[in-house]
Amino acid sequence: MVEAFRVIGGREIDGILEVEGSKNAALPIMIATLIETGTYVLKNVPNLMDIRTLVKLLESLGLEIERLDLNTYKIVNKGLTNLVAGYELVKKMRASFLVMGPMLAHCKKAKVSLPGGCAIGARPVDLHLKGFEALGTKITIDHGYVEAQTDELIGGKIILDFPSVGATENIVMAAVKAKGITILENAAREPEIIDLCNFLNKMGAKIDGIGTGTLKIEGVEKLYPCEHTIIADRIVAGTFIIAAVIFDGKVRVKGVIKEHLEAFLLKLQEMGVRYKIEGDTLAVLSKLSDIRGVKVTTMPYPGFPTDLQSPIMTLMCLAKGSSEIKETIFENRFMHVPELNRMGAKIDINGNIATIKGIENFSSAEVMASDLRAGASLILAALKAEGESVVNRIYHVDRGYENLSLKLKSIGANIERIKVDI
Repeated sequence: MVEAFRVIGGREIDGILEVEGSKNAALPIMIATLIETGTYVLKNVPNLMDIRTLVKLLESLGLEIERLDLNTYKIVNKGLTNLVAGYELVKKMRASFLVMGPMLAHCKKAKVSLPGGCAIGARPVDLHLKGFEALGTKITIDHGYVEAQTDELIGGKIILDFPSVGATENIVMAAVKAKGITILENAAREPEIIDLCNFLNKMGAKIDGIGTGTLKIEGVEKLYPCEHTIIADRIVAGTFIIAAVIFDGKVRVKGVIKEHLEAFLLKLQEMGVRYKIEGDTLAVLSKLSDIRGVKVTTMPYPGFPTDLQSPIMTLMCLAKGSSEIKETIFENRFMHVPELNRMGAKIDINGNIATIKGIENFSSAEVMASDLRAGASLILAALKAEGESVVNRIYHVDRGYENLSLKLKSIGANIERIKVDI
């Protein structure tokens, strides 16, 4: 037996949805505590399956982790007792591969299983490994494991072929204790990377160019543990804002950082969405009937985020006219399209381009989440559709949305977790 969501759609939802801390910021920051011994306190950590998986991995490497409350962790690094990150834990979550950079910084040695995660494309780790080699690390790959070893990390110039978030994070975490200066060109610029770099600088690292495509990292011999509050999750915020549009502005979204969502908000405005932000709370002022089709191309930050591609596709299905999405980041990120089509959507795929024709409403159906964000898009559709829908494989959703069903129930949604046969 596994869990699914049963959704009785077509009901009005009305109230405030609060955005949790960013999963994609919390994971690398928790991992960065491997770099230096001491006691860390991290606040606003989302209560997610991925976080719990990472805690097990970090504990397996020797860290002592205590949960002080639902969203606060105390992490004590007394020195690493194990330098092998095993397959059983790493396979569950791609971000686990980020332990390699900090382990090299701390111990000059690491052995890490090749990663797993959502089935949205190949996402190879070659950019990570090229970066480590440029810092003087010898890399060998054998029996599904990457082994890295160095006598000393030496700063150097690294130019990424693609602004990979993971590679940027991994290389930066290694470089903060490398001898000399590292220049990382074509670095990713996501807010989650800014949060990681700010955390490392709070520890005593010397990183310049934060938020730009060129990072200059001057290695230091010693870092110091600190306390840090994780930024709000921009992808959860975007998902909730789409829910607000679908339900005629009756949903308000608290925890919005506007500058993290500029490309997304501009695209919503192009669709006809009007909104206002007071403090960190966004309210939609327009009706769903005002929304028209647009073209979207996913791009590295600050472009339109690939993680909001599937949720905005659900909105496009309900927009007037036709829309188009060009996916340029991941090759398998249209796996939710057949499921939306099962719910009455009219979506055609040609290579990496999806064409969406507007419909009046979704019809209820049993569907399956193929990845984390796909699951969110199907839940949005099920909330709007009349009748009962079942969304299977919700373990994907649990990886990235904190207590989603409880949050939705609190504003009037009829959604519950059920057990189903595989």
